[in-house]
Amino acid sequence: MTVQTSAFDRAAGDVVLIVDDQPDNLSMLHDALDESGYTVLVATHGEGALQRAAQAQPDIVLLDAMMPGMDGFEVARRLKADPATAAIPIVFMTGLTETEHVLAAFAAGGVDYVTKPIRPREVLARLAAHVNNARQAHQARNALDAFGHATLVVRAGDGRLVWQTALARQMLQQWFGGDSPWTPPPLLDWVRQQVAAGAVGSASQAGSLVQGARRLHFTLHESTGEDEWLIVLREANDAAMLEGMMLAFKLTAREAEVLYWVVKGKTNRDVGDILGASAATVKKHLERVYEKLGVETRTAAAALAIQRVRQLGR
Repeated sequence: MTVQTSAFDRAAGDVVLIVDDQPDNLSMLHDALDESGYTVLVATHGEGALQRAAQAQPDIVLLDAMMPGMDGFEVARRLKADPATAAIPIVFMTGLTETEHVLAAFAAGGVDYVTKPIRPREVLARLAAHVNNARQAHQARNALDAFGHATLVVRAGDGRLVWQTALARQMLQQWFGGDSPWTPPPLLDWVRQQVAAGAVGSASQAGSLVQGARRLHFTLHESTGEDEWLIVLREANDAAMLEGMMLAFKLTAREAEVLYWVVKGKTNRDVGDILGASAATVKKHLERVYEKLGVETRTAAAALAIQRVRQLGR
């Protein structure tokens, strides 16, 4: 059942990527896993392992710690640094049982290790447990996305994104660009402030970023591990409200933006900061808005805007 391309039927069995430079180990493990119903992929060096993992997205990686060139520890670190492969569990194979090597395996991102000489039954038992755990975690992330919860876990200390749902990755790309394994600075700074203040869960203060009529809200939930924190993102977009005000009152796009933030209770200085303009410029825009709406005060302008948008909504 060995597969050489990324196009295969996952229904045929969970996919295991074996990474080992020793042909005897590969042959023995391949036969044992194949007989147990796994779909088996192989790589004999680090670069090949990274390429195969990115292409095939295996359910688990069985990784030799000591290989010439790029060793298993570096392979694991690179897999964990790539958002596309970060959630794949890694089980190390090693003949090194000293404490420092075991710790190095876990520090590199491994979830478990087996010692050489390899005992196939032990490997099968450990793989089954970790594949099941990974499947449950994957299903949980998919369920969060299905209910519109863009969720991610951040390590506050070093800023690494431990995992993220597909919806969260999409939002981060839209708002911050790229596909980095690191938490965007504005979001990380907010997390650290909340953690330092002990404002976690119901006590946390929601944060937000603004781009025109779009807003990204984020809330901090309980810790999921040592210095790891669960964050839920939510996006709001009032573009329809802006368009409605432009049509109803014959406003320019900038005048509609100014009125929008007046409705939100912002001062001229606040609106200037949001739109990248001076308070004096905002005041001039607002004067033209008053004239078009036939009002004289901020309160009257906001009330009329809300009333008209509600009418358009109906």
